[in-house]
Amino acid sequence: MSNPIYAIGDIHGQDEELHRVLDLIEIDGGAQADVVFLGDYVDRGPDSKAVVEHLRAGVESGRNWTCLKGNHDRYLTRFLDDMTVFDPRTRTGLVWLNPRLGGDKTLLSYGVPAQEGEPLEPVHAAARAAVPQDHLQFLRSCPLYHETPDLVFVHAGIRPGVTLAAQDEDDLVWIRDGFLDYSGSFEKLVVHGHTALDHPEHAGNRVNLDGGAGYFRPLNAAVFEGTDCWLLTNAGRVPLVP
Repeated sequence: MSNPIYAIGDIHGQDEELHRVLDLIEIDGGAQADVVFLGDYVDRGPDSKAVVEHLRAGVESGRNWTCLKGNHDRYLTRFLDDMTVFDPRTRTGLVWLNPRLGGDKTLLSYGVPAQEGEPLEPVHAAARAAVPQDHLQFLRSCPLYHETPDLVFVHAGIRPGVTLAAQDEDDLVWIRDGFLDYSGSFEKLVVHGHTALDHPEHAGNRVNLDGGAGYFRPLNAAVFEGTDCWLLTNAGRVPLVP
């Protein structure tokens, strides 16, 4: 049997939920469990700063954690780099500071009030001063995917028929069309988030662990042994099957 590997769906600033599911993982797999975080640590929820700090500190302390990059994490770093607030891949056409995307909540967690439509220069200057450099460095360094012999972990998904090395970053953090509706084999089981559901879903060729924590539903954690998957609950493992 393969060593278990754990995965946590999109966190979106929900620090209390993060601690809750990490406790479930520790009960199931111990303090040194191998954990992959599927990205989107920030936006919408109230505690983005605390989430980023918890993950950054855990990685720095040597925890066996892999923190992937999500599109919302990239929104924050791009804003801090050059005031970018719009990504053409968003289906809504909204800018990052709109409450529906939740960048305003992220900046507020760092002590920077911001509203859509106000001048960006003072907000950008305040954010550059408020967001610790180690947070920015951590988010920039997050990999786009993680691979095991049986699984591919990625934030949004992958483009069918394209090797991992040749995947486009925008697809890895944004893709829906062409991935969610693909019924063929990806060769390995793809574990992802990004597309919020009411409950995690096993689609046969992929597992979506985004149960909507960004919309104040519970955060989800799962454990994989080979390609077998279980959700972690207070009552223990619950099989997640196609």
